[in-house]
Amino acid sequence: MASQPITLILRDFAAGDKSALDRLMPLVYAELHRLADSHLRRERPGHTLQPTALVNEAYIRLVGQDQPDYHSRAHFLGVAAHVMRQILVDHARARAADKRGGGQPARTLDESIDAAIERPTAMIAVDDALHALGRTDPQKAQLIELRFFGGLTAEESADVLQLPVERVRSELRVAQAWLQRELDRPSA
Repeated sequence: MASQPITLILRDFAAGDKSALDRLMPLVYAELHRLADSHLRRERPGHTLQPTALVNEAYIRLVGQDQPDYHSRAHFLGVAAHVMRQILVDHARARAADKRGGGQPARTLDESIDAAIERPTAMIAVDDALHALGRTDPQKAQLIELRFFGGLTAEESADVLQLPVERVRSELRVAQAWLQRELDRPSA
């Protein structure tokens, strides 16, 4: 089975073998690069943060953190997607440190997530809404992250969270509606 070596390497990595990440990266690099590219494809032209830099920064952060017990390749990619999202949020917060957004037009959840890459204030709004959702329902917040930031399918998300696919789809619809409502609220 092609994913078996990845699963074994992930177990070594989660057990604290930092060199396991060096063995893992060549096997998942293309997927991580695709994930980073999807995060950055709508970024403004000439932006200094490129997909390769995002993958490299994610690698550095992954090596430096305590490792969860990865269940699968999809679970690892979900964690990597979270790390990449945090890097982008940190980057957006740095860019927006002296700016304040206001009077932003209402938009759909998909448009908000797409705009989050383009405008730091949108990225911060999505991140704040996800954190709020995570305080009340961590599983729904994780589903949004896996789907929209990790690019995982409902089936892959179900595998990561060890839930039935139908429940993942149902929970994701509720989470999307909740986030949409939060993003539609006027700023204080």
